Amino acid sequence: MSTAFVPEDYFRQYSVPEIFGEGETCEVDLGCGDGGFLLAMAAHYPERRFLGVERLLGRIRKVCSESARRGLSNVRGLRVESRYFLEWLIAPGSISRLHYLFPDPWPKEKHHKNRLVQDSFIPVLHRALAPGGEVLFKTDHEDYFIWVCEKMEASPLFTRSDWVDEFYPKTDFQQQWEAMGKAIYAARFIRNNVI
Repeated sequence: MSTAFVPEDYFRQYSVPEIFGEGETCEVDLGCGDGGFLLAMAAHYPERRFLGVERLLGRIRKVCSESARRGLSNVRGLRVESRYFLEWLIAPGSISRLHYLFPDPWPKEKHHKNRLVQDSFIPVLHRALAPGGEVLFKTDHEDYFIWVCEKMEASPLFTRSDWVDEFYPKTDFQQQWEAMGKAIYAARFIRNNVI
């Protein structure tokens, strides 16, 4: 059983039933890396659908082979750039929860333009999320945490909310940073229903 989703056409949008064969929404692990978080979530919540998005082919192959080995029919892996996926490939309102965990913070000021969360990105994110959908964000980089929070909180499209206390496995990065004594910053944003 292959858990890879390979679009036949990268110039059209795909609905959740086209990706998973059923359902109206899915959760997305944006930049899923080696898939540790994604696979743990899928095993714990078999009734939910999880799509791992990652630009590196080797990582997606690992996610797909491991999910197949474990028999996780609720996982798909997609190799594509994060913003392109949200803006052009996924049908509007398809994502119930977006997990944005320990992304590259692009710490040098001259590289801030490479950060995914920009003012122009927030409407793209809003469109991809279902009504009441949420973004769960974690990082060890305080400056990027402040950057994301300021941009999201300044937008009328999202409202910051309390972190939900539920099963939420730690990524390899989180375990690594915590072992080094680094602080972890977390924020949750809820999609507002605005016209």
